[in-house]
Amino acid sequence: MPSVLPDGEPMPADGSLPGHALAGAAGRPLGFYLHVPYCATRCGYCDFNTYTASELRGSGGAPASRDNYAETLVEEVRLARKVLGDDPRQVATVFVGGGTPTLLAAEDLGRMLAAIRDEFGLAPGAEVTTEANPETVDPAYLERLRAAGFTRVSFGMQSARQHVLRILERTHTPGRPEKCVEQARAAGFDHVNLDLIYGTPGESDDDWRASLDAAIGAGPDHVSAYALIVEDGTRLAHRIRRGEIPMTDDDVHADRYLIAEQALSDAGFHWYEVSNWATTKAGRCRHNELYWRGADWWGAGPGAHSHVGGVRWWNVKHPGAYAQALAEGRTPGAGREVLTDEDRRVERVLLELRLADGCPLDLLRPDGARAAARALADGLLQPAPYQAGRAVLTLRGRLLADAVVRDLVD
Repeated sequence: MPSVLPDGEPMPADGSLPGHALAGAAGRPLGFYLHVPYCATRCGYCDFNTYTASELRGSGGAPASRDNYAETLVEEVRLARKVLGDDPRQVATVFVGGGTPTLLAAEDLGRMLAAIRDEFGLAPGAEVTTEANPETVDPAYLERLRAAGFTRVSFGMQSARQHVLRILERTHTPGRPEKCVEQARAAGFDHVNLDLIYGTPGESDDDWRASLDAAIGAGPDHVSAYALIVEDGTRLAHRIRRGEIPMTDDDVHADRYLIAEQALSDAGFHWYEVSNWATTKAGRCRHNELYWRGADWWGAGPGAHSHVGGVRWWNVKHPGAYAQALAEGRTPGAGREVLTDEDRRVERVLLELRLADGCPLDLLRPDGARAAARALADGLLQPAPYQAGRAVLTLRGRLLADAVVRDLVD
């Protein structure tokens, strides 16, 4: 089942924020994340806050239905306008994720985007992305998305090998994501991403190379490649625990990452975050950069998380409870935390170190600074940026990023 929400203090019923949260807001970008919590089937590795029709059956009827979901989410966008008051910022990025957003009609996704445009306005050149399952779109659907104002689409490819997709319980057929890239280009999308997963049990190095070759050959301008994480409570975790399939070890993940870096670099992609590569700066996902750099975003939808000016909050998880809260004029927020200056410093180190331009050394405490000097000597940080006052990971450092970060935040 989906992961649990964090602990925190209760949200005010009207969703209001502490007065300091909007201080200096004009100097920070504002984004929106819109969560669509519906899937046709649940993939075996997934622990996201998503629901199939059978999981929703008997859980409240119409309020949990995807048929009226767009209007429900629009109510939260209107709530955001009230909470943010006279905040003058236009929205710089919108990202629709899930779940499978493209289970909704393209017009529903357009209605959600239109609400943001009406309430806040979209900044010139705003990036507007939706995730898409390859089996849920066709040329006409993509054309309607583009006409509604979407500028970027991200397809879940995961692998080009059928036996790997079978282990992941992905329903699309090999070759379909590549066709979707072609159709998205024809519909007018300049920016297209393919998501890949490496380290699936039963995947070989050659399988991974074939997936990279297929993804690169499709012609996206962005590729995300993530190591498979086996989450407790998922069907995949149960299968591994029963001994049906083997667990992939960290050395294999490291080898697959090096294969990805080589293949993508040779094809003209450049890493800008540990798990993300783009052919140009314009091809980067600006919405994700907004997260990594600690800007402001409002997460709308069941289980969605938000952050504004050092205040982080999260919504109730179930679509029925979410819809009921909004219908009663209450915030769907389940809890929140007000970050201290130290919390924010630590998060900056955690997130910015993963970026290609790294994090400023002056964010580090004395123990962290000493750890950075050791990481430099060990070849985990690049010398030139270090001399210029920034900690930037080498390729080897990227393989050990989690360990490097743990040392630097001390």
